[in-house]
Amino acid sequence: MSPVIAPDWRPDSWQDRPAAQQPNYPDADALQAALAQLRSLPPLVTSWEVNSLKAQIARAQAGELFVLQGGDCAESFADCRSDVIANRLKVLLQMSLVLVHGMRKRVLRIGRFAGQYAKPRSADLETRDGVTLPSYRGDLVNAPGFSAAARIPDPQRLLEGHMRSAMTINFVRGLIDGGFADLHHPEYWDLDWVQHSPLAADYQRMVDTLGDSVRFMETLAGGRVSDFSRVDFYTSHEALLLWAEQAQTRQVPRAPGWYNLSTHFPWIGMRTADLGGAHVEYCRGIRNPMGVKVSPTMTTEWVLDLCRVLNPDNEAGRLTLIHRMGADKIADHLPRLIEAVRKAGHQVLWMCDPMHGNTVSTPNGLKTRPFDRIMSEVEQAFALHKACGSTLGGMHLELTGEDVTECTGGARNLSHEDLERAYKSQVDPRLNYEQALELAIKIARIAD
Repeated sequence: MSPVIAPDWRPDSWQDRPAAQQPNYPDADALQAALAQLRSLPPLVTSWEVNSLKAQIARAQAGELFVLQGGDCAESFADCRSDVIANRLKVLLQMSLVLVHGMRKRVLRIGRFAGQYAKPRSADLETRDGVTLPSYRGDLVNAPGFSAAARIPDPQRLLEGHMRSAMTINFVRGLIDGGFADLHHPEYWDLDWVQHSPLAADYQRMVDTLGDSVRFMETLAGGRVSDFSRVDFYTSHEALLLWAEQAQTRQVPRAPGWYNLSTHFPWIGMRTADLGGAHVEYCRGIRNPMGVKVSPTMTTEWVLDLCRVLNPDNEAGRLTLIHRMGADKIADHLPRLIEAVRKAGHQVLWMCDPMHGNTVSTPNGLKTRPFDRIMSEVEQAFALHKACGSTLGGMHLELTGEDVTECTGGARNLSHEDLERAYKSQVDPRLNYEQALELAIKIARIAD
């Protein structure tokens, strides 16, 4: 058996398993018609990009790189705009610059966008004022408005999501290839609304230091160093809506196996990581590098079985475990998982998601995430990995480049009352630019 071809697997074999978090489309014929169109459209990424990312994740497993994965909790079709996309890219570039400066290693950037249009929900139904409707599952499925018409799952949204993902990827590639990510010009990445941030001076010092280093290296080299002019950038989304994922699962010439060509890096969420479920069955057969969210409720046996099923050949760069524990639970649960995976000899990249385990509700009913709890989980994650002889190789964050107020605390010490000023997320709260940059600066200091 070839190590890249899973036994007894087909792109549709997930349909033989229980499939959680899937919408109930009222018109089966309309769904199949939309899927037929989706199968005929060009892929969003290429197999060689996927293979390149897997090779770089293998380097991160070896401690040579640090992975920064970030973006929206759930993208919206309305935010497929040049300014929103550019600001999101700016945040990740600035954060990576800070991490390079502090950690003294290269940073691999993975955007949590260009396909993150679907979200799992705790309940299938939502009730307001005595009216019960299907839950909003992201723009790929239905609309956020609370009406019967808005909440009906619409398969045409699958095609809309593909189109907007393609436009997002095209614009990001154009920016990067055009020199937007050039280390010679970090001023391209400025966000006007935070020019008076308390963090601006710290960030500017790092930019100046790195600029001096770049000029020094190029003086020694006798010319411009091309690696400073552009960066590699990859996309990711949760492999949640399996009809859509299957429609973009392709074989390519001169490469065995199957690739999900809707994204470089799909991941399995906590709610869909059942070993006997459809999501694990689908993901075990594709060649992409992939992530799995790991929660404090997971047993060591469960996590080890996920490693075995999703990476049976123990391929470097194939599997990332993204732990999302919560600041109050990480110390009790992460060490046992690190030790079990190490003892079993599984090659994995460990990443920390400090967002999802630290979600709370405010007195006025908004979901938020306290910055101090996010920071506490990050600090504990680095310390626990070090104590276990392991390496924390990356960070998985929900953030935006927009002037939102969704997470409390941070440099401006946002309060519960401040959240109402600019709370825009339809699903989960995100770090705004200042909070994301502050987190990057503190991570760089921890890891230095």
